[in-house]
Amino acid sequence: MKVVLINHSDSKGGASVVSYRLVKALRSLGVEASMLVVHKATDDDWVVCAAPRWRARLPFYAETAKIYVANGFRRDGIFSLSIGSDGLPLSRHPLVRDADAVLLAWVNQGMLSLGEISRIASRKPLVWTMHDMWCLTALCHHAGTCTRYRDPEGCRKCLMLDARADCSDLAANIWYAKQRLYGETDIRFVAVSNWLRDRCLDSRLMDSQSISVIPNAFPVEEFYSAPVAGGKKIILMGAARLDDPIKGLPYAVEALNKLGDADAEAVFFGALRNPGALDGLRFPHRYIGPVADPDKLHRLFASAHAVISTSLYETLPGTLIEGQAAGAMPVSFDRGGQADIIRSDNDGRLVHFGDTDAFASALAEVIATDHDRQALQATVAERFSAEAVARQYIDMLSGITNH
Repeated sequence: MKVVLINHSDSKGGASVVSYRLVKALRSLGVEASMLVVHKATDDDWVVCAAPRWRARLPFYAETAKIYVANGFRRDGIFSLSIGSDGLPLSRHPLVRDADAVLLAWVNQGMLSLGEISRIASRKPLVWTMHDMWCLTALCHHAGTCTRYRDPEGCRKCLMLDARADCSDLAANIWYAKQRLYGETDIRFVAVSNWLRDRCLDSRLMDSQSISVIPNAFPVEEFYSAPVAGGKKIILMGAARLDDPIKGLPYAVEALNKLGDADAEAVFFGALRNPGALDGLRFPHRYIGPVADPDKLHRLFASAHAVISTSLYETLPGTLIEGQAAGAMPVSFDRGGQADIIRSDNDGRLVHFGDTDAFASALAEVIATDHDRQALQATVAERFSAEAVARQYIDMLSGITNH
């Protein structure tokens, strides 16, 4: 079976990393899988650039300009939106033409237009893995507290666009374009968590679509457990950008400040745009900056007793899974795919979103307990290993390519 996965990059961003990992796992199981990207950083010959860099920039600039105009010529937040108006002609690419099935992942910012997706779907079995909410809304990748995608008439007057902008209703236009695409083509959608699937079922755009749930693939076999003997227990929190508003860092600061005299230390990794983002934290802590080296990252998780997430929303937070794979107990707010990761107290602690008192209490309980790290690791391997996830995709692809 020949499969091509189309994603914006093979390494930049969470969707890219897990997509690359999936293709690698598919290949290890005998699938003739390749990856088509705009930005290539790996040296694998099965990862192919979709177009020269200059050619790929043209649709990116064209789409960005349209969003910029619709936002009243303001740059604020324009990269949190996509419209699928422009893209590369990948339906004619040799890898797509020769494939038995096509997988889409994150294809925004001028990689694929909605029209080109329609052309691919009319010629090949198409599976679209959703890593955020863009398929179920008009414009945004994460709706936050907005629920307009649930309305009978769909998204209108997007709240993320400048309300003072004098332009046509871009959200309504893109909503209709997606509605036509989904109505005229056969696309199998995959949500990476049950939370994301439930959001799809809430959306009037997707409530009649075929949606499966398959988690992201993680290299769980690369993680190991090596807690620091005799020292303070480590509470770990990390992200590509720690002070990204989505990550809810102020909630983490507030909860840790309520933790009291626990024999523990918080360790933070990731970029900080605001150097003072941790200034209000009175709990013992260290900030070690971004961590790009995999070995260093594995050692960091191996030493942790607990891993925390205070995100406003997450589709499937990878740091919690990586923490579990290293034997660290996760504590997290419950808004997102965390319930797929933390199913009971044996897997971690889920706290109602925004309740920092409950978060501190749950974290104190975890710190005071020596949990079974090996049992925690075993449950992760069963659910999130790259091989386990790849086999679910193979079962799905076999079913749609044999018809």
